[in-house]
Amino acid sequence: MNSKYEAVIGLEVHAQLLTESKCFCGCSTKFGNPPNTNVCPICLGHPGVLPVLNKKVVEFTIMMGLATNCTINEKSIFARKNYFYPDLPKGYQISQYEQPICEHGFLNIEFADSSTKRLGITRIHMEEDAGKSIHDQADETLVDVNRCGVPLMEIVSEPDMRTPEEAYLYLSKIKQIVQYLGICDGNMEEGSLRCDANISVRLKGETHLGTKTEVKNLNSFRNVERAIAHEIERQIDIIEDGGKITQQTLLWNADLNKVLPMRSKEEAHDYRYFPDPDLMPVYVSEDWKSAVSQKMPELPDVRRKRFIEQYKLPAYDSNILTGTRELADYYEQVASVTDDYKSASNWVMGDVLKIINEKKISPTEFSISPENLGRLINLINNNTISGKIAKDVFPEMLETNKDPELIVKEKNLVQITDTGAIETIVDDIIKNNNNEVQQYLSGKDKVFGFFVGKIMKETKGKANPKAVNDILKNRLDALKN
Repeated sequence: MNSKYEAVIGLEVHAQLLTESKCFCGCSTKFGNPPNTNVCPICLGHPGVLPVLNKKVVEFTIMMGLATNCTINEKSIFARKNYFYPDLPKGYQISQYEQPICEHGFLNIEFADSSTKRLGITRIHMEEDAGKSIHDQADETLVDVNRCGVPLMEIVSEPDMRTPEEAYLYLSKIKQIVQYLGICDGNMEEGSLRCDANISVRLKGETHLGTKTEVKNLNSFRNVERAIAHEIERQIDIIEDGGKITQQTLLWNADLNKVLPMRSKEEAHDYRYFPDPDLMPVYVSEDWKSAVSQKMPELPDVRRKRFIEQYKLPAYDSNILTGTRELADYYEQVASVTDDYKSASNWVMGDVLKIINEKKISPTEFSISPENLGRLINLINNNTISGKIAKDVFPEMLETNKDPELIVKEKNLVQITDTGAIETIVDDIIKNNNNEVQQYLSGKDKVFGFFVGKIMKETKGKANPKAVNDILKNRLDALKN
């Protein structure tokens, strides 16, 4: 980016709430049902029908407000946002405008160098989703209204972001929080988490905002970062060439790696907002807010700090392990079985995450129970098996989820700790490899590994590695005298 300029970025994030029924009726919210089957007269906007607010929608939004340090307003009201589009049967969307349920919050993002930045949240409000227009047919547009009335929570940031990286980190944090709370699955590909970016540029040092554009169709974290970077460069190029930025809505085309004009940018008055006459105001008492707060899980930032303090883990480990609630839960269940917390961390971040990422599964779907992984770590620490043997036991646990102790007994993998037996093997290896002995005695210490390999091969990897190293070193050093 041209160093004369800075970007001003704000994100509007829509999170589809994980309720079983819609915002104002009893229709299912299930994704993937046949088109136009999750519908009723209310979400289709038939004359004379009356909406009834889903209590869960309010509670989920309160949870997000509390998690992002917002003020939860005692009174909030619903408004009608009027616009015409084929996938909006009522001709208006029920949303909140002048009196939203949550306001004036913030969250902190953390950079790779461990520095942090606080980003403001203007408001969080409840609204219903519109349907879906499918434009990829040859000569026609199809409309699926299953999504009409599905509950959404819109999270509007302050224009506090200055780089695409900050926007990426902010959106990642929002996704992490809603997943921890269990109120949204965060799936951008299915549209349950959607993001629009408002972007403007100005000369560094200026305080007034430049003309902004809104970029839509950001359906992945990578596309959010790419689209914002592209739009910043586009605006700077226009200004540098003597032109002016036009306030408009743009669509990001990931295939072409460019933004395309969609329409002129609307202002609030274009939607003719007015209070919805069919819905009563929402009143959130202190008792209700307190009850919702008590249902909330431990949030990621708090859990990350606790992992460092309770389990004495490095910050890096703690960041990885608390990345998702499910992974953090898995780790804590392993840690409840073994007191070797660092080894538990190494196994979960290494072998476990490798399989989870390869298979694209959740930790809850991982075939080895956390209890059995903890038992495997204990077998290493009590010298029943070596770390090398554990790596051989792990694949069978992956297939069967058997107790590792049972696998070790069935395959006769118990580690040889009898020093007498190890001494006999060491003496035989030294006796039969005189050339390598002479190399070691002449100062070629690297040949030590040759002997270790021979001994481990002879014992099929079952000899205690520490005992092997100690006995072998004593035997070889004795030959020097």
